[in-house]
Amino acid sequence: MKHIIPFLICALSIINCQFTTANDTIRILCIGNSFSWDAVEQELAPLCDAGKQPIIIGNLYYGGCSLEQHYTFLLKDTASYSFRYIKDGIRTPHEGYSLRQALLLDQWNYISLQQASHDSGIQSSYEPYLGALIDSVRKYQPQAQLCWMQTWSYSQDAKHPAFPRYQKSQQIMDDSIQSATHALLSRHPELMLIPCGEAIKIARSTKLGDTLCRDGYHLSYEYGRYTASCVWYELLTGKNCRCNPYKNDNMTRQQKRLTQKAAHQALQQAKKY
Repeated sequence: MKHIIPFLICALSIINCQFTTANDTIRILCIGNSFSWDAVEQELAPLCDAGKQPIIIGNLYYGGCSLEQHYTFLLKDTASYSFRYIKDGIRTPHEGYSLRQALLLDQWNYISLQQASHDSGIQSSYEPYLGALIDSVRKYQPQAQLCWMQTWSYSQDAKHPAFPRYQKSQQIMDDSIQSATHALLSRHPELMLIPCGEAIKIARSTKLGDTLCRDGYHLSYEYGRYTASCVWYELLTGKNCRCNPYKNDNMTRQQKRLTQKAAHQALQQAKKY
Protein backbone atom coordinates (compact mmCIF):
# COMPACT_ATOMS: atom_id res chain seq x y z
CA MET A 1 0.00 0.00 0.00
CA LYS A 2 2.81 2.45 0.85
CA HIS A 3 4.07 2.09 -2.75
CA ILE A 4 0.60 2.50 -4.27
CA ILE A 5 -0.20 5.85 -2.61
CA PRO A 6 2.73 7.82 -4.14
CA PHE A 7 1.83 6.30 -7.53
CA LEU A 8 -1.77 7.50 -7.21
CA ILE A 9 -0.60 10.98 -6.18
CA CYS A 10 1.59 11.23 -9.26
CA ALA A 11 -1.11 9.84 -11.52
CA LEU A 12 -3.58 12.48 -10.33
CA SER A 13 -0.92 15.17 -10.74
CA ILE A 14 -0.29 14.10 -14.32
CA ILE A 15 -4.00 14.31 -15.10
CA ASN A 16 -4.12 17.86 -13.74
CA CYS A 17 -0.88 19.06 -15.36
CA GLN A 18 -0.80 21.19 -18.45
CA PHE A 19 1.64 19.45 -20.75
CA THR A 20 3.99 21.68 -22.67
CA THR A 21 5.40 21.65 -26.18
CA ALA A 22 8.67 22.87 -27.60
CA ASN A 23 7.05 26.27 -28.07
CA ASP A 24 6.47 26.59 -24.34
CA THR A 25 10.09 27.10 -23.36
CA ILE A 26 10.37 28.74 -19.96
CA ARG A 27 12.99 31.49 -19.72
CA ILE A 28 14.24 32.46 -16.27
CA LEU A 29 16.77 35.06 -15.19
CA CYS A 30 18.21 35.03 -11.68
CA ILE A 31 19.74 38.24 -10.35
CA GLY A 32 21.74 36.57 -7.65
CA ASN A 33 24.97 35.22 -6.28
CA SER A 34 26.32 31.84 -5.19
CA PHE A 35 22.95 30.92 -3.69
CA SER A 36 21.21 31.22 -7.06
CA TRP A 37 24.13 29.20 -8.47
CA ASP A 38 23.24 26.48 -5.98
CA ALA A 39 19.53 26.67 -6.71
CA VAL A 40 19.37 26.66 -10.52
CA GLU A 41 22.65 25.85 -12.26
CA GLN A 42 23.18 22.15 -11.50
CA GLU A 43 19.87 20.36 -11.07
CA LEU A 44 17.07 22.47 -12.56
CA ALA A 45 17.81 21.71 -16.22
CA PRO A 46 17.95 17.90 -15.67
CA LEU A 47 14.70 18.03 -13.69
CA CYS A 48 13.02 19.97 -16.48
CA ASP A 49 14.41 17.60 -19.09
CA ALA A 50 12.99 14.62 -17.21
CA GLY A 51 9.68 16.47 -16.88
CA LYS A 52 9.58 17.25 -20.63
CA GLN A 53 9.79 20.98 -19.94
CA PRO A 54 12.13 23.05 -22.16
CA ILE A 55 13.91 25.73 -20.17
CA ILE A 56 16.50 28.45 -20.64
CA ILE A 57 18.30 29.58 -17.48
CA GLY A 58 20.27 32.76 -17.01
CA ASN A 59 22.09 33.36 -13.75
CA LEU A 60 23.84 36.64 -12.98
CA TYR A 61 26.49 35.70 -10.47
CA TYR A 62 28.50 38.02 -8.26
CA GLY A 63 29.74 36.45 -5.04
CA GLY A 64 27.92 37.61 -1.90
CA CYS A 65 25.97 40.21 -3.86
CA SER A 66 23.34 42.06 -1.83
CA LEU A 67 20.31 43.97 -3.08
CA GLU A 68 22.18 47.20 -2.45
CA GLN A 69 25.13 46.02 -4.55
CA HIS A 70 22.90 44.82 -7.39
CA TYR A 71 21.20 48.20 -7.51
CA THR A 72 24.52 50.04 -7.48
CA PHE A 73 25.75 47.88 -10.36
CA LEU A 74 22.58 48.66 -12.29
CA LEU A 75 22.82 52.41 -11.74
CA LYS A 76 26.43 52.49 -12.89
CA ASP A 77 25.90 49.86 -15.61
CA THR A 78 28.84 47.97 -14.16
CA ALA A 79 29.95 44.87 -16.08
CA SER A 80 31.08 42.89 -13.03
CA TYR A 81 28.92 39.77 -13.27
CA SER A 82 29.64 36.29 -14.45
CA PHE A 83 26.60 35.42 -16.55
CA ARG A 84 25.84 31.71 -16.79
CA TYR A 85 23.55 30.80 -19.68
CA ILE A 86 22.05 27.30 -19.77
CA LYS A 87 20.21 26.08 -22.86
CA ASP A 88 19.53 22.47 -23.83
CA GLY A 89 21.32 21.51 -20.62
CA ILE A 90 24.58 23.12 -21.75
CA ARG A 91 26.04 25.74 -19.42
CA THR A 92 27.97 28.58 -21.05
CA PRO A 93 29.62 31.20 -18.79
CA HIS A 94 30.22 34.77 -19.95
CA GLU A 95 32.44 37.06 -17.90
CA GLY A 96 32.13 40.84 -17.63
CA TYR A 97 28.36 41.08 -17.99
CA SER A 98 26.15 43.90 -16.76
CA LEU A 99 22.66 43.58 -15.32
CA ARG A 100 21.30 45.67 -18.18
CA GLN A 101 22.87 43.32 -20.74
CA ALA A 102 21.25 40.29 -19.13
CA LEU A 103 17.87 41.98 -18.94
CA LEU A 104 17.99 42.81 -22.65
CA LEU A 105 19.33 39.42 -23.78
CA ASP A 106 15.98 37.63 -23.96
CA GLN A 107 12.30 38.02 -23.28
CA TRP A 108 12.36 36.47 -19.84
CA ASN A 109 9.24 34.83 -18.40
CA TYR A 110 10.50 34.91 -14.81
CA ILE A 111 13.07 37.16 -13.17
CA SER A 112 14.11 36.42 -9.61
CA LEU A 113 15.62 38.65 -6.99
CA GLN A 114 17.16 37.65 -3.66
CA GLN A 115 19.06 39.06 -0.74
CA ALA A 116 22.62 38.12 0.16
CA SER A 117 22.53 35.33 2.72
CA HIS A 118 24.17 37.37 5.47
CA ASP A 119 21.46 40.06 5.16
CA SER A 120 18.57 37.69 4.47
CA GLY A 121 17.10 38.03 7.96
CA ILE A 122 17.88 41.74 8.37
CA GLN A 123 14.71 43.54 7.26
CA SER A 124 16.33 46.97 7.25
CA SER A 125 18.75 45.83 4.52
CA TYR A 126 16.01 45.30 1.92
CA GLU A 127 14.77 48.79 1.20
CA PRO A 128 14.95 51.05 -0.67
CA TYR A 129 17.00 48.73 -2.90
CA LEU A 130 14.41 46.02 -3.52
CA GLY A 131 11.74 48.52 -4.55
CA ALA A 132 14.18 50.36 -6.78
CA LEU A 133 15.31 47.12 -8.45
CA ILE A 134 11.71 46.07 -9.06
CA ASP A 135 10.96 49.40 -10.74
CA SER A 136 14.09 49.21 -12.88
CA VAL A 137 13.56 45.60 -13.95
CA ARG A 138 9.97 46.42 -14.88
CA LYS A 139 11.19 49.07 -17.33
CA TYR A 140 13.28 46.50 -19.21
CA GLN A 141 10.98 43.47 -18.90
CA PRO A 142 7.39 44.61 -18.19
CA GLN A 143 5.92 41.24 -19.19
CA ALA A 144 8.02 39.14 -16.82
CA GLN A 145 6.75 37.64 -13.59
CA LEU A 146 9.02 38.93 -10.85
CA CYS A 147 9.98 36.43 -8.17
CA TRP A 148 11.58 36.39 -4.77
CA MET A 149 13.93 33.52 -4.03
CA GLN A 150 13.94 32.96 -0.30
CA THR A 151 17.38 31.81 0.82
CA TRP A 152 18.18 29.38 3.62
CA SER A 153 19.76 29.56 7.04
CA TYR A 154 23.28 28.35 7.77
CA SER A 155 24.18 24.98 9.23
CA GLN A 156 24.30 24.84 13.01
CA ASP A 157 28.10 24.58 12.98
CA ALA A 158 28.64 27.18 10.22
CA LYS A 159 31.78 29.33 10.41
CA HIS A 160 30.36 32.13 8.26
CA PRO A 161 31.54 35.52 9.59
CA ALA A 162 27.97 36.87 9.51
CA PHE A 163 26.48 34.04 11.59
CA PRO A 164 26.98 35.97 14.87
CA ARG A 165 24.34 38.43 13.61
CA TYR A 166 21.90 35.61 14.35
CA GLN A 167 23.57 34.58 17.62
CA LYS A 168 25.03 31.61 15.72
CA SER A 169 21.57 30.06 15.91
CA GLN A 170 20.02 28.32 12.92
CA GLN A 171 16.57 28.69 14.48
CA ILE A 172 16.97 32.45 14.97
CA MET A 173 18.21 32.81 11.39
CA ASP A 174 15.26 30.74 10.08
CA ASP A 175 12.79 32.87 12.03
CA SER A 176 14.46 36.09 10.88
CA ILE A 177 14.32 35.02 7.23
CA GLN A 178 10.69 34.04 7.58
CA SER A 179 9.80 37.40 9.16
CA ALA A 180 11.69 39.29 6.46
CA THR A 181 9.90 37.27 3.78
CA HIS A 182 6.49 38.09 5.24
CA ALA A 183 7.39 41.77 5.41
CA LEU A 184 8.71 42.08 1.86
CA LEU A 185 5.75 40.20 0.36
CA SER A 186 3.41 42.54 2.22
CA ARG A 187 5.18 45.50 0.60
CA HIS A 188 5.53 43.84 -2.78
CA PRO A 189 2.61 41.42 -3.29
CA GLU A 190 3.42 41.24 -7.00
CA LEU A 191 6.43 39.04 -6.23
CA MET A 192 6.02 35.27 -6.61
CA LEU A 193 7.71 33.46 -3.72
CA ILE A 194 10.23 30.71 -4.42
CA PRO A 195 10.53 29.17 -0.93
CA CYS A 196 13.91 27.46 -1.18
CA GLY A 197 14.74 28.43 2.40
CA GLU A 198 11.59 26.79 3.70
CA ALA A 199 12.34 23.61 1.72
CA ILE A 200 15.83 23.34 3.21
CA LYS A 201 14.38 23.90 6.67
CA ILE A 202 11.84 21.11 6.17
CA ALA A 203 14.44 18.73 4.74
CA ARG A 204 16.62 19.30 7.80
CA SER A 205 13.74 18.12 9.99
CA THR A 206 13.79 14.69 8.32
CA LYS A 207 16.26 11.83 8.57
CA LEU A 208 18.61 13.93 6.44
CA GLY A 209 19.31 16.17 9.41
CA ASP A 210 21.58 19.18 9.16
CA THR A 211 23.46 17.84 6.13
CA LEU A 212 22.04 20.00 3.32
CA CYS A 213 25.06 22.34 3.14
CA ARG A 214 28.57 21.41 2.05
CA ASP A 215 30.46 24.17 3.90
CA GLY A 216 27.94 25.53 6.36
CA TYR A 217 26.02 27.75 3.94
CA HIS A 218 26.32 26.60 0.30
CA LEU A 219 24.11 23.65 -0.61
CA SER A 220 25.53 20.16 -0.96
CA TYR A 221 26.12 18.80 -4.44
CA GLU A 222 24.35 15.53 -3.63
CA TYR A 223 20.88 16.62 -2.47
CA GLY A 224 21.00 20.19 -1.12
CA ARG A 225 21.03 21.73 -4.58
CA TYR A 226 18.50 19.15 -5.71
CA THR A 227 16.07 20.27 -3.00
CA ALA A 228 16.18 23.91 -4.08
CA SER A 229 15.84 23.00 -7.76
CA CYS A 230 12.78 20.88 -7.00
CA VAL A 231 11.11 23.99 -5.59
CA TRP A 232 11.87 25.89 -8.78
CA TYR A 233 10.75 23.00 -10.97
CA GLU A 234 7.35 22.53 -9.35
CA LEU A 235 6.63 26.24 -9.14
CA LEU A 236 7.55 26.95 -12.77
CA THR A 237 5.89 23.93 -14.33
CA GLY A 238 2.94 23.31 -12.04
CA LYS A 239 3.95 19.64 -11.98
CA ASN A 240 4.36 17.79 -8.70
CA CYS A 241 8.11 17.38 -8.21
CA ARG A 242 7.50 14.08 -6.38
CA CYS A 243 6.55 12.58 -9.74
CA ASN A 244 9.78 13.59 -11.44
CA PRO A 245 11.96 10.52 -12.08
CA TYR A 246 15.29 12.36 -12.19
CA LYS A 247 17.90 12.03 -9.49
CA ASN A 248 21.63 12.57 -9.75
CA ASP A 249 24.00 9.61 -9.44
CA ASN A 250 25.14 10.60 -5.94
CA MET A 251 21.67 10.43 -4.36
CA THR A 252 19.91 7.48 -2.82
CA ARG A 253 16.25 6.82 -3.51
CA GLN A 254 15.44 7.77 0.06
CA GLN A 255 17.24 11.11 -0.30
CA LYS A 256 15.32 11.76 -3.51
CA ARG A 257 12.01 10.98 -1.82
CA LEU A 258 12.72 13.11 1.26
CA THR A 259 13.98 16.13 -0.67
CA GLN A 260 11.15 16.07 -3.20
CA LYS A 261 8.65 15.84 -0.36
CA ALA A 262 10.31 18.79 1.43
CA ALA A 263 10.18 20.94 -1.72
CA HIS A 264 6.53 20.10 -2.33
CA GLN A 265 5.60 20.78 1.29
CA ALA A 266 7.42 24.13 1.22
CA LEU A 267 5.35 25.22 -1.76
CA GLN A 268 2.16 24.20 0.00
CA GLN A 269 3.16 26.18 3.10
CA ALA A 270 4.14 29.19 0.97
CA LYS A 271 0.48 29.72 0.18
CA LYS A 272 0.14 31.09 3.73
CA TYR A 273 2.46 34.03 2.98
